[in-house]
Amino acid sequence: MGDGMSAYEQLERHYSEINALDEAASILHWDNSVMLPRGAQENRAEQLAVLARLSHDRRQDPRVGDWLAAARAGSDLGDWQHANLHEIERGYRQATALPGDLVEAKTLAASKCEAIWRDAREQADFSAILPVFQEIWNITRQEAAILSEASGLSHYDALLDLYEPDGRSADIDAIFTDYSAFLPDFLEKVLSRQTVAGNAQALTGPFGVADQRALGEKVMGLLGFEFANGRLDVSAHPFCGGTPDDVRMTTRYDESDFTSALMGVIHETGHGLYEQGLPKDWRRQPVGKARGMVMHESQSLFMEMQVGRSPAFLSFLRPHLLEAFDGSGPGWDLANLQKIYAKVSRGLIRVEADEVTYPAHVILRYRLEQALLADDLPLADLPDAWRQGMQELLGVEPPHDGLGCLQDIHWYMGAIGYFPTYSLGAMAAAQLAAAARQALPDFDALLSRGELAPVLSWLRQAVHGKASSLSTNEILRQATGKPLGVDAFKAHLKQRYLGE
Repeated sequence: MGDGMSAYEQLERHYSEINALDEAASILHWDNSVMLPRGAQENRAEQLAVLARLSHDRRQDPRVGDWLAAARAGSDLGDWQHANLHEIERGYRQATALPGDLVEAKTLAASKCEAIWRDAREQADFSAILPVFQEIWNITRQEAAILSEASGLSHYDALLDLYEPDGRSADIDAIFTDYSAFLPDFLEKVLSRQTVAGNAQALTGPFGVADQRALGEKVMGLLGFEFANGRLDVSAHPFCGGTPDDVRMTTRYDESDFTSALMGVIHETGHGLYEQGLPKDWRRQPVGKARGMVMHESQSLFMEMQVGRSPAFLSFLRPHLLEAFDGSGPGWDLANLQKIYAKVSRGLIRVEADEVTYPAHVILRYRLEQALLADDLPLADLPDAWRQGMQELLGVEPPHDGLGCLQDIHWYMGAIGYFPTYSLGAMAAAQLAAAARQALPDFDALLSRGELAPVLSWLRQAVHGKASSLSTNEILRQATGKPLGVDAFKAHLKQRYLGE
């Protein structure tokens, strides 16, 4: 082997270089959403396309296949090294299936579409984005067909596997069918209970952006976020990107309502904590990455839903809110804050949806992208199909496409097969929280005192430190005793919203 290195060592060096390229692209994506001048968008799209091509070329380097065969023949590898080989093999199969020209074309189209999306969303003009959006779908169908042939999976599952390794639509269908049957009656009971209890008293602003940012950063620190290895900025759509050593988080602010941005920050902090908690010994190796988007969403929703919106944590948070915004009066009472943060409604916007109705938003997107991929739904008909789906699932219709099919960035940046992971993550978060409460009998008391270190330590051991050494279901089995399911999530909702 070159430089006297073993086949396995050659693989580690090779993938360290690949992931360095991917990390550079991730920072450029962050800059694209946060700081890039409009006039530089075309140039940035070209830069990202070149990086994607370079990364892809290295992933399909024929030497990788030779190194894999030689490394598998060896017998001196540990468990993590074997797991790393497994992840390398999975990525190699995907990479060798896809032509580099197709990867570059999708990256370029996605960058252009994302730039157009910002204006189209603001102007609620789906027609403005349709031509380049059609280009993304044409490429995605080619990608799905190629990956399907290489893997033996359905077209949709081949795309899903890019975001959730080993994720299958048959399992998702069963979980979503279960929840779809549960939701109507449960939602009516919750709304009726809210009517009897009365509406929350609105908190009146303005709530200055500087004050909201300072509060958000304080809460990030309380949750355990390391600012030496990350930062918080503003973007049109909140996200967490960057690298484990340089986590880039964003949110968006509304001076008339601080509550959404604060929970958005807590949500993204969950993602950031996961990245910061990945094992340092396996940086830039496939096995050292987060275990797919279900586990990633479980960490953001653990922090937002299981911690941030809990009555225990809100009791701790209340004095910080009063200090940040000079709050006074009954609207700032704990009971009213709990009403604000546990309000359930039939809303239009996914990122603002409560945890009861949120899965309906995801189920809609899941069904629509399956129909689009199968060519059962013409792309031009997406706005109408969206409106019909929202009416059927939640009894509401968007007045325009900015509040409808243009509200999310994912499809317009080429992320098809991603949406199911959001609600599956919420269900995994509920399972993990139930297990954490068993492991930490004083769980709620810790939250009420703002002592998050024991909770974060438990997550580090149960999830973060496992990285991609195990499958999603195996991580959940070891942490909770069961694979992913919907029962813990439904139990959590019944307890929080109906007191059952």
